[in-house]
Amino acid sequence: MNKIHQYTTICAPITAQYAAIKGIYECEEDIVKMRETYNQRRKFIVNGFREIGFDCFEPKGAFYIFPPIKKTGMTSQEFCKKLLKEEKVAVVPGNAFGPSGEGYIRVSYAYSIDKIAKALERIKHFAEKIL
Repeated sequence: MNKIHQYTTICAPITAQYAAIKGIYECEEDIVKMRETYNQRRKFIVNGFREIGFDCFEPKGAFYIFPPIKKTGMTSQEFCKKLLKEEKVAVVPGNAFGPSGEGYIRVSYAYSIDKIAKALERIKHFAEKIL
């Protein structure tokens, strides 16, 4: 069992490697479309957090933002638990990424604009209660 695990996780399976090669050479249009979609989502969520009152740095990679929540007076763990319980929005506490992440939350924008908008509405409602 250990050998099977090693052979399947030591590197990307050959099928994934072939798919990556095909993507690099034959899917430029799809890549451009995907990049534009993520760019729209990134701008939308960053602006949404700024409108709520959380100054937010616009990231250049991945599909996460890391807004500061220090002004709430809560730890990142407290903020995330309370947001989940009260508004049913899941975000990741910044301290999960080390001590310097305390006072921040990580939020994914790998969702549709509609879902991001709903989450932002709930986060705004939550922020209005605690700020």
